Amino acid sequence: MRFSVKYTVVTIFLTLLTLQTSMAQTTKEANPADVSSVDAIMKAVYDVISGDAGQKRDWDRFRTLFHKDARMIPTGTNPKTKVTGATSFTPEDYIRRVEPVFAKDGFHEREKARHTESFGNIVHAFSTYEAFHSLSEKTPFLRGINSIQLLSDGKRWWIVTIFWQAESPSTPLPKKYLKSKN
Repeated sequence: MRFSVKYTVVTIFLTLLTLQTSMAQTTKEANPADVSSVDAIMKAVYDVISGDAGQKRDWDRFRTLFHKDARMIPTGTNPKTKVTGATSFTPEDYIRRVEPVFAKDGFHEREKARHTESFGNIVHAFSTYEAFHSLSEKTPFLRGINSIQLLSDGKRWWIVTIFWQAESPSTPLPKKYLKSKN
């Protein structure tokens, strides 16, 4: 009986410790201006991934925007099989994946429109994006929708998931997602 009480106490302690640290950042502290609101964190994530070819991104800032269990999930269609799938990355995986691309090519992504739904401490943002190789370009080389799930822990906002699909000839952006609606 004594063993099971000790075991229960240790289990409860470890569970509480896990819950307490589950929201903790593993990197530097976020700039409060980046995580104080949904608008702020959305602006920050677009800002931090954008830059000219070879421009070093502030990956430490990027990391501070994400919950420790966050996922980034691009979708794509296999040109041979025509099957659409998705691959899940951590923010670290994403950094490793895009650094070589950003070293060669400029990538400026900006939000064109947003549709949000919220309940309690969660927000879902359907964020229509446009991407340019340079700020001087007038026509985007890429457009699509980022489906972004956010969580407020009462102190700040966290990105939990960014799930996206690029526009294609078979999936053009619907007109309703080209203008913001909140």
